Amino acid sequence: MPAMLQLIEHIIRISSKRDRTEITAALVDAMQDLFNPRAFAVYRCYPGLKQSIVFRCAGLDANGTFTHNAYLPERRHCHPIDENPLLLRCQSEGGIVRETSASGSDRLVFPIVADERAIYMIEISLPAEFPADRRVLLMGLVEYFGHHISLLDYGEADSLTGLANRKTFDKHLFEILGQTASDEHRQNSAAPCRRRGGNNLHHWLAICDVDHFKRINDVHGHLTGDTVLILLAQLMRDSFRYDDQLFRFGGEEFIIVLQPASEENAARAFERFRTSVQEHSFVDIGQVTLSVGYCRLLADDTPTRIIDRADAALYWAKRNGRNRVACYDTLATAGALLARRQ
Repeated sequence: MPAMLQLIEHIIRISSKRDRTEITAALVDAMQDLFNPRAFAVYRCYPGLKQSIVFRCAGLDANGTFTHNAYLPERRHCHPIDENPLLLRCQSEGGIVRETSASGSDRLVFPIVADERAIYMIEISLPAEFPADRRVLLMGLVEYFGHHISLLDYGEADSLTGLANRKTFDKHLFEILGQTASDEHRQNSAAPCRRRGGNNLHHWLAICDVDHFKRINDVHGHLTGDTVLILLAQLMRDSFRYDDQLFRFGGEEFIIVLQPASEENAARAFERFRTSVQEHSFVDIGQVTLSVGYCRLLADDTPTRIIDRADAALYWAKRNGRNRVACYDTLATAGALLARRQ
């Protein structure tokens, strides 16, 4: 089959996908079929306050092709970008970079850019004699992948804050629950001494609600209220790890899903975020506070039960002074939620 027809066939396959994990898997198939590279990797990029993190979510290496869940970055497949000088160079230059190895093969990195930053990088190793016309096909495929991912990002992101939207939360909470069940199984299979040590890690879900947000809109106007939500989203990004899931749930409500953490570290993370909001000076308003209710995700959970538990903790925080963090598990153990359940 002529190369151009092969390219069109693979573009059709990629365009039929609406899940970024499936899209990257389809891209791996296309790269292998069209160009037979010596090595290939798709990296998802996560900006950080100190350094960016890259997640190797799909590709081809000495062990064959591989694909990981592109929404839930596994830390064993993540590393700081400065550990890969060519990726770091691509990030700083904002364009295609190339490196020739001692064996004569070319290693290229293509950035996928949105909002003036790399959101993905594609690394590929090719023989030095790789034909020029095939390079043109390669660049066309990479460009198409970037456009398709940008459209996907547009559909998955909240238009105001840029965080993942409610639809994305509903779609991927089941994947997070699946990971929770897998983690629980591994921990239950661990040695008893480890379980007794209290070092088990769990996923945690929090609902955050801006205190007196209606008053902000009524007094200062809805544009100022929108500015508060935008700044709050940025404070969230600065407060949590790159692999924690951040969502705008609707209105002034946000949801955070922590990757596995101890109960103590989860409480510390949510309290750190609450404090950062309280200490931030919002233009034309001054101080804004929020209340947080959170709970541990269980292996047999459903989305409704999780939201109900976190919401019960949030309700308690609102009724007990606002500007505070409340844990459903702690409140339930103390019997503080009995009255509301009745």
